[in-house]
Amino acid sequence: METPLVDAHLDLAYNAIEFGWDLTLPLPALRARERRPYRPSVSLPELAAAGVAVAFATLFVDPERYPSPELAHRAALAQLDRYRRWRDEGRVRLIGSRGELRRHLEAWEADRIPGLVLLMEGAEPVRRPEEVAFWAQAGVRLLGPAWKDTRYAGGTGGRAGLSPAGRELLAAMAEARVALDLAHLSEAAYFEALSAFSGPVLVSHANFRPLAGGPANRHLSRAQLEALAGRGAVVGIVLYNRFLDPAWDREKPAPPLERVLEHLEAVAGILGWEAVGIGSDMDGGFGAESLPAGIRSHKDWPALAPLLGPHAPGVLGENWLRWLFRALPES
Repeated sequence: METPLVDAHLDLAYNAIEFGWDLTLPLPALRARERRPYRPSVSLPELAAAGVAVAFATLFVDPERYPSPELAHRAALAQLDRYRRWRDEGRVRLIGSRGELRRHLEAWEADRIPGLVLLMEGAEPVRRPEEVAFWAQAGVRLLGPAWKDTRYAGGTGGRAGLSPAGRELLAAMAEARVALDLAHLSEAAYFEALSAFSGPVLVSHANFRPLAGGPANRHLSRAQLEALAGRGAVVGIVLYNRFLDPAWDREKPAPPLERVLEHLEAVAGILGWEAVGIGSDMDGGFGAESLPAGIRSHKDWPALAPLLGPHAPGVLGENWLRWLFRALPES
């Protein structure tokens, strides 16, 4: 059987609504239509053709564009509606339980319809901590308290830890069986959240900080990775060139695939190969031109396999599937 690919971070509905991308188009048609400075690298037909069995699909609300909890809430509901519309059209399946994951994978072998697990990236749409139950009922299974600083926690570029509301949020998440995504948390909030939360944890998309570019606290230090030991977490490596190689800019050639391997090896050296996967963020606003050499869409992911050797099936999908079968509610 073909190894099912799993991508732990894609901003599908955000791009469809905020950029107007018609993700139901084949990728060449979407690229031909797009007039932004960068070319899209993801569409729903492309995910199907590439063999992506599961993607963690975000509800992401830019806090600068939607500065109040009420506005953020409405924007996230619009994204949820887009995922449901794609489901109703037969373009995706929404996965919220282990049973649904099992049934999806059985069907996927024949029809290649991608399955989506909903991930809320930044908790601003949660107007009050007790509203976690509403979002869980709506299908959200993974939640990251912050992107940038929120009223719940410090985020990328910030230094704050958890607020009292943030601790209430984590308690509500544990009760609702919503897993904690530690990506984008400030270092203080990361350690506080990891200590306070007893449920399943993951890092959907972050790289190894000593090798990475970008904001100083966007990626994981050795101490942060060591703190994950024993928690059953998986870390998804981001495929954005600037996060793979701090010396890269758009005037330079793309870094080689070996740079992805360096980040994977660094995390695996601390947590083991069963704890690493891909959280590509390939549609995260930087375009196909900002991906490593040889990767322009998910169809190119198998190019990583020769570098990974026996670890390829795990990194490309199986590690995330094992994590989901532990983290998702049974039914």
